[in-house]
Amino acid sequence: MLDRSEAGKRGYLNEDFRLFHLKDSLAQAMDYHYHEFDKLILLLHGKVTYVVEGVTYFLRPWDVLLVQHSMIHRPTIDPSEPYERVVVWLGREWMRARSGPEEPLDTCFDAVRRRGFHLLRTGPERRLEYMRTIQRLEEALCSTEFGAARMADTLCQQLLIGVNRDILADHTAQEEKDSYRVDPKMEEVLRYIAAHLSEPLPVETLAKQFYISRYYLMHRFKEVTGYTLHQYISQKRLLRAGELIRSGVPVMKAAEQAGFAEYTTFLRAFQNTFGMSPREFR
Repeated sequence: MLDRSEAGKRGYLNEDFRLFHLKDSLAQAMDYHYHEFDKLILLLHGKVTYVVEGVTYFLRPWDVLLVQHSMIHRPTIDPSEPYERVVVWLGREWMRARSGPEEPLDTCFDAVRRRGFHLLRTGPERRLEYMRTIQRLEEALCSTEFGAARMADTLCQQLLIGVNRDILADHTAQEEKDSYRVDPKMEEVLRYIAAHLSEPLPVETLAKQFYISRYYLMHRFKEVTGYTLHQYISQKRLLRAGELIRSGVPVMKAAEQAGFAEYTTFLRAFQNTFGMSPREFR
């Protein structure tokens, strides 16, 4: 489906995939947020920085930013220029259904998560190919001709195959130090949290683990991620629990494996975050 307005603070994807072609003259302030689907952001024009899990990316026209599901992110838009971009929301079940046994279409998202670097920057020839594919995809999504939906499905796969090839060929901007900014210590903290969500993670333990003061950790973490340490850990545990529940793990077991010591605390937080009970969510 083609849309001109990316809806909602978090957004919900009810289709296999969805494409937005957006152009804003006024910069819209956005909070940190996440999605349950994977997302590609292709900058066409404007000045924008994106923070993804504590790393700040300085985008240039035709950069592609890959944001995997559950990753906390936020754009900051310079209002001096119109901000034009193409955003593609990708359903995880759709990608799984279109994947080969040895070639999952979401390989690129797993790769950037492992590397901790989400920015794809290609040369002029590849940019032209992306432009052509996106133009054809937009046309197919607007078309009522025979086979238009199947054509759009095929073109979205083609776009994603191109992104996978470029990511696996390491066509990123990681060597260009002016393309991003990262706090190495906070990056270590974030990786540690992701690897130890099932364990107790009090501030004091984390501060000792990384040889920094409790005050500095709390202050710097909020500055880098936009979340307090407690909010971030709680949110990541809820997202982990949601993943486990949808994969078939019993609710109480999922809460335990995600690091919740009290089941009643988990239920209340889950309802507040997702607006439904864990069983309804599944």
